Amino acid sequence: MAKNKFKLKPWMWILAIVVILGIWFFASYNSLVRLEISSEKAWQDVEVQYQRRFDLIPNLVETVKGYAAHEEGVFTTVTEARSQWQKAKVSGDVAGQLVAASQLDVGLGRLIAVAEGYPDLKASQNFLALQDQLEGTENRISVSRTRFNAAVADYNYKIRRIPTNIVAGLFGFERKQMFEAVQGAEEVVKVDFS
Repeated sequence: MAKNKFKLKPWMWILAIVVILGIWFFASYNSLVRLEISSEKAWQDVEVQYQRRFDLIPNLVETVKGYAAHEEGVFTTVTEARSQWQKAKVSGDVAGQLVAASQLDVGLGRLIAVAEGYPDLKASQNFLALQDQLEGTENRISVSRTRFNAAVADYNYKIRRIPTNIVAGLFGFERKQMFEAVQGAEEVVKVDFS
């Protein structure tokens, strides 16, 4: 009778377990890093589209101003939201950027509604071109926000999932904030020309 020549010794079992745990640990850490970078890149994509929008706004405001001088409140709202976003971007305050962008959404809606009340403005080629560019930018922002939220959701899910949450806790991976519309954004913009 032949004896089994290959028998694992206890230290080999311990070594195998340590190697398996090490591989799992490094794989978990690397996947968290990948998801974190992916969510940061998705936010940068949103910022690029916001920047495009903010570059268009001064031209749009100036065009509408010529026709609707008495609508100063709308122009102030849009300009202030743009300024707040720039300040938040410089300081790295993502939550501040999200709030300012949402405020700008509401202000731009009011600005377009004001423009609708001026037939000469609506027929202006410059205004039509700006409005078309802004519409395209808004679509890009919507797509970028959706991708950002998907990337953040994947990241947040991973850091909360067992056993990866152990690695996330050890290295300080924290939940990220998703984009949310401001309260009242679902309401129709009301413009009073009186």
